[in-house]
This record gives sequence, C-alpha cells and structure tokens, in this order.
Amino acid sequence: MMKFITIDDESRIPKYQQIIDSIIHNISEGNLVIGQKIPSINMFSEEFYLSRDTVEKAYSILKQRNIIHAIRGKGYYINRTTLISKTNILFLINKLSSYKLKTYNSFINSIGPNTHTDLVIYHCDESLFLNLLEKHKSAYDYYVIMPHFKTENLNHVSYTAQVKTAIEKLAVEKLVILDNVKLGMDKTYVEIYQDFENDIYNALKEGISKIQKYKKIMLVYPKKAVYPYPKRILNGFRKFCVEFKLDFEILDKIYDNMIIKNGDLFLTIEESDLVNLVKQAKEDEFVIGKDIGIISYNDTPLKDLLGITVVSTDFKIMGETTAEMILNNKKGKIKVPFNFIERDSL
Repeated sequence: MMKFITIDDESRIPKYQQIIDSIIHNISEGNLVIGQKIPSINMFSEEFYLSRDTVEKAYSILKQRNIIHAIRGKGYYINRTTLISKTNILFLINKLSSYKLKTYNSFINSIGPNTHTDLVIYHCDESLFLNLLEKHKSAYDYYVIMPHFKTENLNHVSYTAQVKTAIEKLAVEKLVILDNVKLGMDKTYVEIYQDFENDIYNALKEGISKIQKYKKIMLVYPKKAVYPYPKRILNGFRKFCVEFKLDFEILDKIYDNMIIKNGDLFLTIEESDLVNLVKQAKEDEFVIGKDIGIISYNDTPLKDLLGITVVSTDFKIMGETTAEMILNNKKGKIKVPFNFIERDSL
C-alpha cells in the first residue's frame, strides 16, 4: 500500500488531510480493496516521518466516515470500496414519509454524481439526534438537517437547548437547515424553509371562494403524535377562520363512527385520518366534493390520483434548491413555495 500513498512536505494541506485524501483516492482508483489491511499508526508514521498524532487523527476521521475499521489486536482494514466522492453529505430527517422522500430524491437527482449522501432518520428523538451528530460531527462536508423534535408529552418543538448547542458546533459552511428554521442562530448559513403559520393561512385564502360554501370547517390536528406537527399550522388555520368569520373546530383525530354532516369541510394532516374520513364518508353515502369537502396537508401522488385537494409545500423544489445552494457554495435563506392545489374533493 505504501507505494500508492503520497505526502507532499511543501503542500499547505495538513498532513493528516493528505493521508485521508490519498487513501480515499486509492480506494476510488481500485488500488485499495475492501478487507485489505493497511499499515499500523506506528508503521505509517515511521515510513513517512510523521508524528503519531498526525496519523492517528487521519485514521480517526477515516473510521468516522466508515472508510476503515479497526479489529482489536489485528489492525486497520479498508471497510468499503465504493467511490468516495470529494463531497460527503449527511442528510438527517425526522421521519420517513412520502413527501420527505420526495425532497430527498429531488436532492439526489439534482446534486449530481460527484457526491456521496447518507440518509439517516432520527424519528424526532432528541437523544438519537444528538448521538448521531456527535458520532458524525467530523465525517461530512455538509450536514442537511430537518429539525423537528418531540417532547415527553409528544408535542412538537423545533429544537431544544442541547440540539441548538450541538448544531452550533458545526462549521457554518457545512450547515444546511431544511424545512424548519426556528433555531434562532446568529450565523449566516443555508436555510431552505416552510413558513408553517403564514403558508397555511395564505394557501387557504386562495381557496376561500370554495371554502365559504361549507357550513363548518374542521382541522384534524393531532395534539400528541409520534411525529408531531408544528403548532404554527394550528395558529395559521385559526387566523384564517377568524379573519373570514368561519365556523370552525379543532379535532384531535377522525373518530370511529364520527358524526359527519352535510356541509362539513375537513382539513386533515395525517394520512390515517384522511383514509378514515374517506371511508366513513362513503359508508354514510356522502359525495365528497359536493356534500362534504376534504383538504389534505402535504401532497402525495396518491392524493393526486384520488382527486384530493391539498395545501402543500413544493417538496421537489425544496430538494432542488438545497442541492443548488451546496453546488454553488451559496449562503442565505430561501422560502419554498407553498400551494393551494384544487381537485375534486372541494
């Protein structure tokens, strides 16, 4: 292996980084293969007249990136031989859903082949998120983070003091905050976001002519959920209803055998509530879009197929914009379009 490694004493690049770059380059060239043993820290330092600390730092970062692994008593080995690109990205999302995946897939399609992106889900769990960030804090060139967390009571919170502290430790040039930007950090970094309160308010205003024909509008907003939603959605809905003097009610869920009346309009957030509502409406022989109305939060291909009216962020643009900011090394704050898409259910 030593014949493939090059260390330039005249270069301004730190020696530990030269070790990392050289090993990664030789993996991409096929000179190093999975399972191949590499020299010990002492052997490497002696061969290239480097301090042990320098080699140890390089090996530590390579381990964090999962490029090499150590076997106690035996040494260090190449852990993977897939092309390790120059730009490594950690994509941290709070849950796996069709619209989160739409953002991720759009990002992957736009970021191009010269990057490597790891998708990790932390399930709105603060402890899991903090552990993941600590584990990977030096392993990536960019950290794309969707900050949505749950309290012990299963309510939504944008961040905690510990989460904010952990994120602030990342270099600003590596940080991309996606979807929810209520962190209050005094730094200039990439922010691609939704404005939950004003988005739903403005989107519903677009459909006011159709909405006003209904006698009562119900928002089905889960108070407690495994993956909770920002209360700003609730605030924007209330603001809309009060301004237009609409009779409204907040429901926790679509209950079994719930009373549904002609002239009701429902705005559902969770997929399960939408399914239960459609099922009950059909059982009670209501014609959706005529007798009762349905609006759903966040668009999916299935909602499009079924003709469900939605208010939704453009998740494709969210992913594309994130990739563009990284590729062009831009900083700043960009709000993603949020649309009212009318279909047959209204």
